[in-house]
Amino acid sequence: MKRLDANITKLYAFSFLQMTLFPMAIITLFWKDHIGLSLTQILLLQSILSIVMVVMEYPTGYISDRVGYRFALSLASLLGMTGWGVYTLASTFSHVLVAEILLGISLAFISGSDSALLYETLKAEGSEQDYARYQGRMSGFAQTGESLGAIFAGVMYVWAPLLPFILQVGVWLLALLLTRTMLEPPRLIASPASHLADALRSVRYAFVENRRLRSIILLNAALGLASFYQVWLIQPYMQHAGVPLAWFGPVWTGANLCVALGALASHRVTALMGDRRMLLLFVLLVWGGYLGLGTAGGVWGFLFYYLLTIMRGLRGPLMLGHAHHESPSSHRAGILSLQSFCFRLMFAISGPLVGLLADASGVRQTFRYLLVGFLVLLPPLAFVYVRHLRKTED
Repeated sequence: MKRLDANITKLYAFSFLQMTLFPMAIITLFWKDHIGLSLTQILLLQSILSIVMVVMEYPTGYISDRVGYRFALSLASLLGMTGWGVYTLASTFSHVLVAEILLGISLAFISGSDSALLYETLKAEGSEQDYARYQGRMSGFAQTGESLGAIFAGVMYVWAPLLPFILQVGVWLLALLLTRTMLEPPRLIASPASHLADALRSVRYAFVENRRLRSIILLNAALGLASFYQVWLIQPYMQHAGVPLAWFGPVWTGANLCVALGALASHRVTALMGDRRMLLLFVLLVWGGYLGLGTAGGVWGFLFYYLLTIMRGLRGPLMLGHAHHESPSSHRAGILSLQSFCFRLMFAISGPLVGLLADASGVRQTFRYLLVGFLVLLPPLAFVYVRHLRKTED
């Protein structure tokens, strides 16, 4: 008999391939120098992508719960191939927008489906209590893939600007072949009288009935946002600071290794520190990262970015584990997609404003503004999360 535990190894490989993003270390430069986009247009583009994902997040998660996680991941791989293929022909903002929409729908199908497949596989084998450890490993493989994909990105971009995008199409072809071999875990899925009513019931459960789940979703979305702006701003920050282009790939690799190491160590650090101290660590890393990026100058200022990538790695397994614990199997991927929905909605609203600030005031000044924003935003969200955590423990 084929064994479900093969899914775990395949999910590690899928995470590695999904995040082996050859273009990411140079994509902001590609948009600016090859396509001719401004930072405002770049953040607007990402805001539109977030709107697409806001619209698609929950429907794709619901479809994944009903049709199957393997189907969702296979469709995501096919859309990924198509989106990166469009990039090889892109020359205008509209072309890039089409590519990003396809990639956004692809990400929406992955969001929640890979994590839900891992959890349900472990649950079928009676090992769901070890989820955080396996999720940490999956995140570690993902960031290792992105690190390896980025290390020679700058050199490839100098030699042939389209080469990273061509290689990316091949990566998603491999991902498609891999997802077709995965197995769907046994789950009890009732057929609702109305899919719309069932979906709305799940939304009500996440945001109204289960207050602890709501606090987890909102805090995780805010922390995710804190580590996301730099993805689009760190490259012009380094360019302005005089960091050599050949460094861009290794710098990106270092950032993703920080995420990988944080994810792999997350369950151990949590066991040592506990949830509340971990939350305090997350907040301090965010504040320290923005303070350093906003005040430090010179070639080595980008090192403060690593504080945020460490936070990102530590946060993922811990917060996802809490979300899984509060989610029923029949709506697991959908509820995880609601978490991504909140994150994407927050970015869709704030992203263009951050882009305008960066174009008008410079990237370093924008980091200072963001520091003030997170000084205000994170404490109340953390307080609500800890309050519900204390009630659960009592």
